[in-house]
Parts: sequence; C-alpha cells; structure tokens
Amino acid sequence: MQPHFLNIYRMNTIAQQKQLHHLKTSGFYEGISYLVLLLVAMPLKYMAGISMAVSIAGSIHGLLFVWFVVSIYVCFDSSLISFKKALLAFVLSLLPFGTFFLDKLVLKK
Repeated sequence: MQPHFLNIYRMNTIAQQKQLHHLKTSGFYEGISYLVLLLVAMPLKYMAGISMAVSIAGSIHGLLFVWFVVSIYVCFDSSLISFKKALLAFVLSLLPFGTFFLDKLVLKK
C-alpha cells in the first residue's frame, strides 16, 4: 500500500498535466481561429462584401483568445511556466502562426 502523500503528489502531477494540456489545446484552437479570421473572414468582408463572416469568426476567435489567456494565467499561477514564458506565450498569440510554436518555445523543459 502506498503512503498517502504519494497519492497527493500523483494527483498534483495529473492536475498539472491537465493544465498544460489546456494551454496546448487552447493555443492550437486560438491559432486556427486567428488564421480563419485573417485568411477567410477578412477577404470575404473586403472582397465579397460579406461582413457577417468577420462577426462570426471574430466572436469565435475572441472566445478562444480569452480561453488561451486564462490558460496562460492558470499555468503561470501554478508555477508551471515562468513569467517570461507566460509573456512569450501571450506575444505568440498576437502573431499569425505564433501559437503553433507554443510547444517548442514555451512548454519545453
């Protein structure tokens, strides 16, 4: 039978892995939504006159961006990433294709 403190340590590790997984997942979807907004919705608005595309894609992207920023904060608050890496993750979210480098630049050990 394992000592009680080992189970608590394992639960913390699982919770930390979930938080990092949320950061990766939210970064991926935020990056996809940003590209859809820039490469699909914006051309539809300005070339075809369909402004509804930006409204829909922009709303979805906004929600996913908030999810990503909250995920960054949770990982930073849990000391899973440093302030420097949290700031880098935020800056990557402002660049097209930036969040696709999240794993390599921020989450590496």
